[in-house]
Amino acid sequence: MRCGQNLQGCEVDRGVNFKVAIEHLEPELSKWLLYEYENAAKVLGKSLIFTNIKRPPRTLTKLSTIKRQSALRLFPHETLILDPRAKKTLTPQDLKGDSIAVIGGILGEHPPRGRTRTLLTLKAPKAKARNLGNWQFTIDGAAYVTNLIASGKKLELIPVKCGLVLRANFKPSGVHEVLLPYAYPIVANKPLISNKLVNYLMNAKNPKIAWRNRPLV
Repeated sequence: MRCGQNLQGCEVDRGVNFKVAIEHLEPELSKWLLYEYENAAKVLGKSLIFTNIKRPPRTLTKLSTIKRQSALRLFPHETLILDPRAKKTLTPQDLKGDSIAVIGGILGEHPPRGRTRTLLTLKAPKAKARNLGNWQFTIDGAAYVTNLIASGKKLELIPVKCGLVLRANFKPSGVHEVLLPYAYPIVANKPLISNKLVNYLMNAKNPKIAWRNRPLV
């Protein structure tokens, strides 16, 4: 795999038919979602399709192909849903042929409520469903991991850590922290997270990023 720290030009050796659809499932396209979508587009390039977006903003149309219809309708026979509650784990063999991996465009919650299963998997009983291990990834993180698995890498060989803390010192109020209790792939010794998202969440320049050093509860 050849991939810069900013993920631009991220390339893996994968099948020519490899495609990923991010199915937008939130009522609104928030900045948080948009920044994760942008990062996913950097990872996947032309392999990415955004689906179920009725009124795509100009910022999103610049990133990749946009479809107003659901991926379940567009690809009824090729759909492979990435569902954290699926019984089987995604393997490179699953992504051979014409399978379209579908990632739910959903903002995560802790603990997870299983919305991918409700909004996607149960609506496509004939589709394959696969998990990415015992993790709740961000949207761009799931895109990155799927991209690696498509290249032939096994999930257990992909470095991942869980629980990210964003920290900034605001004077005179003191230190402000935001905990992101999700799984993040490690790229060039750093968590894969959008710089735009970090700055947006903290409303500060160059906030510090650290791993949470105690178990999530």
